Amino acid sequence: MAKRIQFSAHGGPEVLEYIDYTPAEPGPLEVRVRNQAIGLNFIDTYYRTGLYPAPALPSGLGTEGAGVVDALGSEVTGFSVGDRVAYAGGPLGAYSELHSLPASALVALPEAISFEQAAAVMLKGLTVQYLLRQTYPVKAGEIVLFHAAAGGIGLLACQWAKALGVKLIGTVSSPEKAARAKAMGAWETIDYTHEDVAQRVLELTDGKKCPVVYDGVGHDTWQASLDCLAPRGLLVSFGNASGAVTGVNLGILAQKGSLYVTRPTLGSYATPTNLPGMASELFEMISSGQLNVEVSQRYPLAEAAKAQTELSARRTMGSTVLIP
Repeated sequence: MAKRIQFSAHGGPEVLEYIDYTPAEPGPLEVRVRNQAIGLNFIDTYYRTGLYPAPALPSGLGTEGAGVVDALGSEVTGFSVGDRVAYAGGPLGAYSELHSLPASALVALPEAISFEQAAAVMLKGLTVQYLLRQTYPVKAGEIVLFHAAAGGIGLLACQWAKALGVKLIGTVSSPEKAARAKAMGAWETIDYTHEDVAQRVLELTDGKKCPVVYDGVGHDTWQASLDCLAPRGLLVSFGNASGAVTGVNLGILAQKGSLYVTRPTLGSYATPTNLPGMASELFEMISSGQLNVEVSQRYPLAEAAKAQTELSARRTMGSTVLIP
């Protein structure tokens, strides 16, 4: 028997149940991981609420963690029992002591990186990798806008952008979060609670606006994001922290300068072929000191509901992990 978090109905954090269950044996191409740390992410709340559909109910939750290989499927090669591994993908169920997932979703975890660091950085770090290096490959000297710059993804983006010589403008909701983003490498910050984001971007770019805006907030920032883009600029809408963007009028893209919009997901980038290289670049950024991964909040796995409540209320900074 082992412990896990599951939900049998969609709803608020109160639907999360902490239960005993019998872990399945790994399939032929699967690896069972004994989690040492589990990542907490906004996408977890999307599955809980039903914004993203779970394959079936009751369902496990979570797609990110780090630990040691506990058991191997009969056809798995490249891993051994006891290996240190990390993952950010595969089936739901990371909120558990033991989790089985395809071997292709796992990467070897270097000794220099702790389980907590890996669980805190895999999904967010791989997301920043594809955003800055693949979706729109940023170039030194460019001025870009990144919403929620003091969040888990945002703080990593601030550091990675600075390492690439990019001037990142980050939106924040308090002086404390502005200071945190600046300390992590943001070039400038905009406090959206009392500043007009589009107007400040216009001032900071000498009227040119940005070639790319990275928006993980969604509904509340959609319009401002479009207004911050230079003609033929790209809006990268990669999250729904404030709710989904719906009812989009494509004509607005024409009116605002032949703009582009993309709605990427990690799964489209971190394919079995690409994942090892993406993870290798991420781990190199960490081990070289260019990316500082701080675990700002820790909760026991049993308190997953409390952790999600704090995350959704935007009372967290940086990364949060659950400890089995």
